[in-house]
Amino acid sequence: MVEKTFRPLAPAAARMPYSPTSDYLKASIEETFRLVESSSLGLSGAQASERLGRYGRNAIEERKANPFLEFISRYWGPMPWLLELAMTLSMFLGHELEAAIIFFLLTINAVIGFVHSRGSQKAVELLKKRLAIKARTLRDGAWSLIEAGDLVPGDVLILRLGDIVPADAKILSGDVSLDESALTGESLPVERQASGIAYSGSVVRRGEARCVVVNTGALTYFGRTAELVKIAKPKSHQEEVMLAVVRDMMFVGVAASIAVAAYAWTIHVGPVVIMTFVVIFLMGAVPVALPAVLTIVQSAAAMRLGDEGILVARLDSIEDAASISVLCLDKTGTITQNSLSVAECAPARGRSDAEVIRAAALASRAEGMDPIDLAVLDCAKKRGLASAPALQIGYTPFSPATRRTEALIDDGGVRRRVVKGAAATVLELCVDAPAEEIAEAYRRIDELAAKGYRTLAVAQSAGESSERLDFLGLLSLSDPARPDSRMMIEEMRGLGIKPMMLTGDSLPIAREIARQVGLGENIIRLADLEGLSAVEQARKAAASDGFAGIYPEDKFKIVKLLQSQGLMVGMTGDGVNDAPALKQAEMGIAVSNAADVAKASAAVVLTEPGVSVIVEAIKRSRETHQRMLTWVINKVTKVIQVVGVLTVGFFMLRSMVLSLLDMALLVFANDFVTMSLATDNVKSTAAPNHWRVKNITLASLIIGGFLVIEGVAALLAGRRYFRLDPPHLQTLMMLTLVITSQFRVLSVRERRFFWSSVPGKALLASSAAAIAAFSLLGACGIFVPALPWRQVAACAAFSMVFILALDPLKVAAFRLFGI
Repeated sequence: MVEKTFRPLAPAAARMPYSPTSDYLKASIEETFRLVESSSLGLSGAQASERLGRYGRNAIEERKANPFLEFISRYWGPMPWLLELAMTLSMFLGHELEAAIIFFLLTINAVIGFVHSRGSQKAVELLKKRLAIKARTLRDGAWSLIEAGDLVPGDVLILRLGDIVPADAKILSGDVSLDESALTGESLPVERQASGIAYSGSVVRRGEARCVVVNTGALTYFGRTAELVKIAKPKSHQEEVMLAVVRDMMFVGVAASIAVAAYAWTIHVGPVVIMTFVVIFLMGAVPVALPAVLTIVQSAAAMRLGDEGILVARLDSIEDAASISVLCLDKTGTITQNSLSVAECAPARGRSDAEVIRAAALASRAEGMDPIDLAVLDCAKKRGLASAPALQIGYTPFSPATRRTEALIDDGGVRRRVVKGAAATVLELCVDAPAEEIAEAYRRIDELAAKGYRTLAVAQSAGESSERLDFLGLLSLSDPARPDSRMMIEEMRGLGIKPMMLTGDSLPIAREIARQVGLGENIIRLADLEGLSAVEQARKAAASDGFAGIYPEDKFKIVKLLQSQGLMVGMTGDGVNDAPALKQAEMGIAVSNAADVAKASAAVVLTEPGVSVIVEAIKRSRETHQRMLTWVINKVTKVIQVVGVLTVGFFMLRSMVLSLLDMALLVFANDFVTMSLATDNVKSTAAPNHWRVKNITLASLIIGGFLVIEGVAALLAGRRYFRLDPPHLQTLMMLTLVITSQFRVLSVRERRFFWSSVPGKALLASSAAAIAAFSLLGACGIFVPALPWRQVAACAAFSMVFILALDPLKVAAFRLFGI
């Protein structure tokens, strides 16, 4: 098709001033053409190329990180710095083997972290793919299909049934029904006609329209959502905990090393020995394998969730989900089914439900894919009215001008008109209806509106030529709740989590759905927070059961408001409008039918319909938290034990109780062998889990203090009973600490007495293997001076007895500090 009188406009001398899409809604078509410097004949190829250079592609741009620099950055940070300092000091002291072991441990952490990294900005990548569609565009006077990414302001295009609107555009002619649920959360389609705006990312459900592009890329409604996704970033609670653990352990290590160094200086110990001692303290105090262990534990949980139809996109969200205390539920597609259905039928006096639904079905057509028509036809089918003998012989689709659909039917040889549409419009056509019947209809319409329902009126004529219609009744439409929504909400509350609903729908609809699923009726609007201080806004938001009438940036704002109250927030959703909030939340959950950008922004993606599996995800996350808690307790206890034994031993013997190599082997045995905790048998808790590092440290101080007594007792036994020289005494102490660490983890993994649950097979196997391997190493003299088997066995028996004696003290400490 070629336009006959194409005359290209002169290129603009300067960049057109940017106007938000909302400004074009108020502008006339002529004013819009002036603003975008175009005409109904579109642009020339030269103009389009020039504007493409000025405005860029109709896409969301992203700067990609250099993979090499990303990997190298894993050697930078508080924990790597401490290990690198220890490695440097080891090299300076001539302990190359120990330095190599430290570098090996540091590199393991870096590799594991890099391999499991999924990269940032996945949501933006999928937004770019979604924009990579074809558009029917008028260029150089001819219609052609071009990449949507090449669209520029001023392009004229055609929208048809099924098209995804590729850019914000002003409608020049025609009318369309648009599905904006992915943008606004509204399940009902919206009608757009000449002078209206078709927003990027919406879908054409009916009709055809000619439009002019007004904004592209990041300046569109869809693009602004992408920008929100790019800036959304939850606070890393995982990083906070790791730094807190490192800090507390370093306090212990630094305090002990200062005390020992000061004493060593007073007794004239050489600086090389003091430096060696500092390196040993650093190696003992730093939780070397914490990042790697955390990643492995989370990966194991992600694999288990994958078997249950739950895909994990962001590993740290598994740990964060254990602490979630508020779960924000997007109404459309999460609590509800995101599909219209007939909620109620209200027949007129003397009419039946069957008559109303049958007539409404005859005034509908499935081929147009209109959501209202499909809902009516589905209702008729379920009631066995779809195969009625009447035949549709003519059909007039919905038009914004008439606000109704109309069909000519043959009902057993009698032809008549059937009409369904906006209630007020159809009632006005029923001129012969009694006044009291019309009044009753309007009263019923008001009742249904109070419930948040959209109401249709249905009428029919007596004959084909009759202009007068008889009122048959009303049909109300709703987006019904999912069958599992009420059960899921009850289970959430049972887990100590408060569910909240976020929706773009009106307040009556939101309150009705909340009532149906047992969510609560304290649904408010953001307008209710206006005029309040930031603190009061956050408090009122946290006290509500949900928000109605909100937009994408509002959901993002609400999540941040809740987080400002110190709450850990989960968020479920399915549309583009949910993407920023999904990424901002500690645990973003995209349901199975979610838009690609929602899935990419979410931390967790469900692959099966329904949201009840969220409960399983939270239980699994709490199990993961318990496994990591065991690792941290074990590590903190070990630091206190080792630092205490080293300190007391130096004051007793005026020499080091462990060599650098002994400490490197101990770190490997304790930190890396216990990675098998990733599959340990644990139970989910009935309340959200929180990292209370202070309480963990205090409880571990009690346990570690008891184990310091064990270490000193072993030291005295080796010196006085076995009469070992310093090198062999170091081997004895290394074996005692290694074997104790394996028994200790079997004890602290259970918050009650150790026999209350059976350890995982992998944990039992790795602990047994570590004890056997290090016993062999000590007995055969591999890397260290050899000990007789009798002394090695004595170490094992001695460690076991002390751990059995420790268990009642451990239970009391955990209860005292609420662990």
